Amino acid sequence: MAGICCPNLIPHLNRTTTQSPLNLQRVHGARCCSVTPENENKTKTPQLLRLAVSGVTELLRLFPSSTKDRVDDEPNTRDRDGISVSDVADVLRILESDYENAYFVTGNFTSAIYAEDCIFEDPTIRFRGKELYSRNLKLLVPFFDRPSIGLQKIEKGVNTEMNFVLATWRLRTYLKLPWRPLISIDGSTFYELDEKFTIVRHAESWNVSALEAIGQIFTPRFGRPNY
Repeated sequence: MAGICCPNLIPHLNRTTTQSPLNLQRVHGARCCSVTPENENKTKTPQLLRLAVSGVTELLRLFPSSTKDRVDDEPNTRDRDGISVSDVADVLRILESDYENAYFVTGNFTSAIYAEDCIFEDPTIRFRGKELYSRNLKLLVPFFDRPSIGLQKIEKGVNTEMNFVLATWRLRTYLKLPWRPLISIDGSTFYELDEKFTIVRHAESWNVSALEAIGQIFTPRFGRPNY
């Protein structure tokens, strides 16, 4: 989404080539992705939309929620005490545990394996800092109704330039808004690790565009079908 190579293009490699996303390469120190200008334009999120999402996020901080205070008071991260990370497999194991805790929709994640200035990004927003990520999760969790996040696959990748973990998942949740919209996204998260096996980038890609994802928020779903 930003920088040398946008991580949200990783699934694009799967769809258009036979190359595995675990075989990323670098050229002259830059991560190289095979992207045509046409496809690059399709995946690029308009700056205006990014600004709108950031603005809505800030407004939600002022929105009253009966459960917000309770969520803020609950511990939602695990610190480094008792956590040992010596290779990519350890990170993968911890991430699997976080997915079992449905960290996307509960806010319960192991912050110790993330760098303080870790980059978090998805097709709609990009920011730096695990504390901000934790606050954003606390902000969103009270608005989820019947949420589920299912881990489809998780695998590690190692090459001469970097270590990483790639997870694919399925997110389904209603939002506690009067028109009860349903958020339905299949996606993947790319976790880039540094030499100490600390996550320095948490980058999501989705099977829908940023505009389509925002559109789900404003689509009424008064029925309660199974998902």
